[in-house]
Amino acid sequence: MSLALQLARQARLAPPPNPAVGCVLALPDGTVLGVGATQRAGSAHAEVMALRDAAARGQDVRGATAWVTLEPCAHQGRTGPCCDALVAAGVARVVASLPDPNPLVAGQGFERLRAAGITVEIGPGAVESRELNIGFFSRMVRKTPWVRLKVAASLDGKTALEHGSSQWITSPEARADGHAWRARACAVLTGIGTVLEDNPRLDVRDVETPRQPHLVVVDSRLETPLDAKLFIPGRQLFIYAALSHPARQAALESRGATVIQMPGPGGKVDLAAMLRDLAVREVNELHVEAGHKLNGSLVREGLVDEFLVYLAPKLLGHGRDMASLGPLEDLAGAVPLAFRDVYRVWPDLRIMARVAGRDSF
Repeated sequence: MSLALQLARQARLAPPPNPAVGCVLALPDGTVLGVGATQRAGSAHAEVMALRDAAARGQDVRGATAWVTLEPCAHQGRTGPCCDALVAAGVARVVASLPDPNPLVAGQGFERLRAAGITVEIGPGAVESRELNIGFFSRMVRKTPWVRLKVAASLDGKTALEHGSSQWITSPEARADGHAWRARACAVLTGIGTVLEDNPRLDVRDVETPRQPHLVVVDSRLETPLDAKLFIPGRQLFIYAALSHPARQAALESRGATVIQMPGPGGKVDLAAMLRDLAVREVNELHVEAGHKLNGSLVREGLVDEFLVYLAPKLLGHGRDMASLGPLEDLAGAVPLAFRDVYRVWPDLRIMARVAGRDSF
């Protein structure tokens, strides 16, 4: 199972919106017959890749054990049911980390394996497999993406000078690490303020990736410039608006954007409804790189699941905060966080902090 999890980790950039899954076919004595991991959406899943690998090695998998990090699927989606492939191959035992939370599977894969006389065991590697696919589980169970808010700040918590200058507070090494987190997300979210001030691309450039995440812009009044750098051929761009402006919408759609009207109170975009809509559009992990205003709105509405914070060894004094939250009446109103990881990305620190209880679904 350790090898299966390793395969899933190594392949995790390719499968979204599918989960990252690894599979190892082995004999009872530990001899590995074949290995595989889930490929890009529409391509083979981990079990099929492992069966193909075993066949390429000339190995007979009848009577073998399939170690897989998620329940083999039991439905016809972009590909055929993996449980049927394992039955046809003649494996004797399947050890899986977790049941698949997808309602189209949800135990049916295990049932079909058992009905075919295959022994099924569940549990080894469950914690790591779920964490690896936290966004997929969030979308299937909560019907919203897993929202990770990324911030690059000075040691005193400033993300920009008062006039907005922010390039660059953190090091090239930290920026490359941030691109790796972009790469694993299904979509990157920003606000119109960042688009107008920085004119960013918000694509993955500093690390190799088999796919580019979608881009999501919160743009209440449809102010996105038609010559903005975020219009990249082949990339899905979703713009969420609150106010109707047919001419601007038509112009943006002519550039390839998908404009979604999602009005909320005060002429703003309904952010909670936006997340539910993104889940329908198969977004598992949503990586937020926005300004202090949109960050503050997401935090105040309780929509952020965890924070990815890069701290540079600098002091900026007056400047823009990580998120505009407003003053608290007392400390009881603070957002409770749990540190998940602290890692040095020379010369900066990377801190992962999760909102307490958000992963209990």
